[in-house]
Formats: sequence, structure tokens, C-alpha cells
Amino acid sequence: MIAAAYQPFFAPFPGFFAKAILADVLVLLDSVQFPQRTGWLTRNRFKCEQGELWLTIPVRRTGRGLQRIHEVRIVREGNWPRKHLASFKECYGRAPFFADYLPPLEGLFSPLPERLLDLTLPILRHLAAHLGCRARIVLLSELGIETKEPALSVEICRKLGATAFLAQRPAGKFLSHALFAEAGVQLLTFAYHPEIYPQLYAPFIQNLSALDLLFCCGPKAPGVLRGWVREPTALLEP
Repeated sequence: MIAAAYQPFFAPFPGFFAKAILADVLVLLDSVQFPQRTGWLTRNRFKCEQGELWLTIPVRRTGRGLQRIHEVRIVREGNWPRKHLASFKECYGRAPFFADYLPPLEGLFSPLPERLLDLTLPILRHLAAHLGCRARIVLLSELGIETKEPALSVEICRKLGATAFLAQRPAGKFLSHALFAEAGVQLLTFAYHPEIYPQLYAPFIQNLSALDLLFCCGPKAPGVLRGWVREPTALLEP
């Protein structure tokens, strides 16, 4: 069994799902610390006629100190959910498959969930289901693991009974070969090389949210994504 891990980003880029294509289990690191600065957990890039469009999910930070990702609450006041949906429709209304994949997303914004994870997780599952991902998605909080890196990835493999751990090639240098070898777990890495696909509007923008790929390519999206992923190979100790 091959395990992999990622933080639960908001509507992440297609490369996020490359791991879910190659691995058997993808563990979402929902019980690690929520970063103090704004990042991919609460925002992502989409595309409109004018170019990039950033959409951000507002969350509560003031007075809450250090939070774990699954503890973070959404700011439910205001009309930002309506504006986000309006932005989706304005940007992608002419995309060939927009109408096929939007309805499940619309339901997530009304009524708006309490927690950030309750918004991002269904979007992740929606994307994974339509991008040909084979991995079973598991939350770290469900595994009862409190260990931090560099041992966290090893403990995930032990808990799941995984024989291999998968990482994108550039991340391989940050993993402890000794800890994985001691646990009898093989380290695997893979390469990801995105290419141009038929987007709305020119010029092409790389690494937008995977929703862009899905809205534009529809049923062909899994094949497009699979063509960008190279089969994993064993990571040799430096």
C-alpha cells in the first residue's frame, strides 16, 4: 500500500491530485497547526477575462491563538459567499462543462458551514471523484497521531500499514531516509509536468485551481492530468 499526505488546501491546483492518482491512501493533515499567514488553505487562483482571480475564504483568527486546521472557523457574516459564486459564474459561465460541475459547489455556500474543513473537504472530494483519483481520502485527526515531522509521515505509514510513502520529487530531500528505513517503509517520489490545456481567455495560466481544468475539459480532465504525472520511483539515499 502506498500512502501520501497533503494539507487540505482550498480548491487546490491539479498537482495536488497527482498524489491521489498514484497513492492508495491520501492523508489530509487537518490536525497540524494552521499557519499564521494567509496561504493555500484559505485561498486559490482562478481565471477571468482580465487574468488571475484570487478567491479567499475569510476565517476567524483574532483571539484564537494557535489553531489546528480542523478547528478553524469561517467568518459567516457578510455577503462574500454570494460574491464568490457570482465570480465563478462570471469567470466560467462560458466554459464547456461549467454547468455540469457547479451545482454541488453551490450547495456548499448555502447554508455556509461553521468550519473551514467542512467547506474545503467536500470540494476536495468533488474534484478527486471527477479527476480519476484512486486514493482513499483519510483525515489525520481520524488516525489519532500527534507526532510532528520528521516522524509524522513515518507514523502515518505505520498506522495505515503502508509499505511505501509517496512524495513529489522536490520534497524528497526533506524526508528522513533513516526513519523510513527503520520502519521498513520505502520512499517513493514522482515527477509532475503540467502542460497547456484549453482554457478560457488568453494567455494560458499554469497551476490554477483544478476547478479550472474540470470546467474547461470535463470528462477529459482525468486523462489530461494523468498525462502530466510520471510513475513513482524509489528515492535513493543521498
